[in-house]
Amino acid sequence: MKFLKIPFLLIWRLWFYILMFTTVILMTPFLLVFTFKEEYYHLLWRLVRIWSKVLIYGMGFRLNIQLDEEIEPNKSYMFCPNHASLMDPFVLIVLSKNPIVFVGKQELAKIPIFGFFYKRIVIMVDRSNPESRKRVYEIAKKRLQNGVSMAIFPEGLVPTEDVVLAPFKKGAFNLAIEFNIPIVAHVYFDCKRLFSWDVLKGGFGVFRVRQHQFISTKELSIDKMEYLKEKTFDVIYNDLATDKKYMNDTNRKR
Repeated sequence: MKFLKIPFLLIWRLWFYILMFTTVILMTPFLLVFTFKEEYYHLLWRLVRIWSKVLIYGMGFRLNIQLDEEIEPNKSYMFCPNHASLMDPFVLIVLSKNPIVFVGKQELAKIPIFGFFYKRIVIMVDRSNPESRKRVYEIAKKRLQNGVSMAIFPEGLVPTEDVVLAPFKKGAFNLAIEFNIPIVAHVYFDCKRLFSWDVLKGGFGVFRVRQHQFISTKELSIDKMEYLKEKTFDVIYNDLATDKKYMNDTNRKR
């Protein structure tokens, strides 16, 4: 029966891109309006949350969410999930009713149609360019108000199958200390297993997600950035490394 599974997976993956680009085209009039002014970002966020739910449930996934602490309205946070799959941003968007501004790679802006709106929603960064990193700080300062939060995947990439959790970059933790906002560690156990970058892997299922108790940055100076980074890494790593389904799926190394 394995030979029947491969055509199904290919058709299922094709359906994802059809679903994504069709819904983006349908939303285009609203996206044009809601990205016109910064003041409309809360409306844009509601639309993007609906879109994310369509993609997740339209692909046959469900969410099982454990909240150790809940976010408060009109308060800013720094969300730091492990990066496991293309589905990660959509899962995070669905989890947060509060608007989030993502810091992401500028390469994604090259995707037709999607990239046009990506440039207007995401703070793009070129990690090799110091001026680009400085620009992130300037834009973040403007955005982090009225309950808007930020999200950065601190690994900076999707690690290979055998890696539990890639080393963290320092950007998210510098920003969290700079703007005195708590770290919200998210653990995504099943996104890679069910929607891997390998198109011949995956399938319907449940995304288990854990939102940990927040890590405070109050009274932390910038010289404590490494401490904050390591503490967040340990929180996420310990969950992943003790989850049998996550570890056994691809024989990841501890």
